[in-house]
Amino acid sequence: MLDFTVFNLFQSYYDCRKTKRNTWNARIFEERLEKNLMNLYYDLKEETYVIGRSICFLVEKPKIREIWAANFRDRIVHHLLYNKIRDRFHNSFIYDSYACIPKKGTHRAVDRAEQLCRSMTKDYSEKGYFLKLDVANYFVSIRKDILSRLIANKVSEPEWMALANQILFHDPTVNVYVKSDPKLLELIPPHKSLFAAKGHGLPIGNLSSQFFANIYLNELDQFAKHQLGIKYMVRYVDDIVIFDKDPQKLYSYIKPMDDFIRENLHIHFHPNKVEINSLDKGFKMLGFVVRPRARYIRQETVRRAKNKLLQMSEKQEPKKDIRAVANSYLGIFRQAKTWAEREKIAILLSRFGWWFTPKLDKVILRKGYA
Repeated sequence: MLDFTVFNLFQSYYDCRKTKRNTWNARIFEERLEKNLMNLYYDLKEETYVIGRSICFLVEKPKIREIWAANFRDRIVHHLLYNKIRDRFHNSFIYDSYACIPKKGTHRAVDRAEQLCRSMTKDYSEKGYFLKLDVANYFVSIRKDILSRLIANKVSEPEWMALANQILFHDPTVNVYVKSDPKLLELIPPHKSLFAAKGHGLPIGNLSSQFFANIYLNELDQFAKHQLGIKYMVRYVDDIVIFDKDPQKLYSYIKPMDDFIRENLHIHFHPNKVEINSLDKGFKMLGFVVRPRARYIRQETVRRAKNKLLQMSEKQEPKKDIRAVANSYLGIFRQAKTWAEREKIAILLSRFGWWFTPKLDKVILRKGYA
């Protein structure tokens, strides 16, 4: 029997609803919250829990891809498992592994990359270089049998391992509602789609997938640090940046790292996304362009923000939704040198009656504008 309490399940529910409370599934679940949570509690305790229907929708920018959303009830179970076993994995990760770790999100990863660059080059008084790597079709390529063995190395309790495997080996394509136009699925190459993955791969969009994906590439982290002796390295999921003052040393890392993940994890680096260059040229990381003493937003991110806000405003979507999207983008922009970009957003939205704070870092409503 799974070792957890009603309090643990309620805590998992509260963790889950932080970002999902306004979804249709969440609202339905909350209509009979206590009854639904207790039913889930007994299903888990009695080992009768069954994973529900998934939702698949497609995003077209920056490139077309599948996003998967588990049922809200199942998301609570993902949080329950994560809360139970996360520490034993986090404690074994290298310091500079990011994503799905408390207080180690995208901004912290970019901050750390800048810190390593300054440290290595003595505040950019010396020459430095970077190596940028990206795993090809990462989530779709993950081998579940290998990942299960890696999880079992830390999860000795049979009941919790059974739940982890139930989530891991569940095929979301069997019971799914495709929310987007199904014709768009035809535009996705087979090697990028779970529908053609033949049992491999994890659905992008679930907490469990992000957590499992981090466990998978921890094997590469350990190899890079302890076998290759790499000192300056930051990884956010499959986005990897390595720094050194010797570009030849960076070049020498590529083949052994690629050989390692091919042999042990059955994945490989994208050949067109391997880059070595001077830090003076700047490197792209998680939506930012990082240069010595300055960080910028990628222009495609700015264009995407403008187009999104323009479309929402012209369609007269709810004001609270427009404001939320605008402030979300401005929250990202605040992390970089972006006064000109914030001006562009302010000029665009001022046409539709919006006002901004003096620093152009937050949207406010004009008095009487509902």
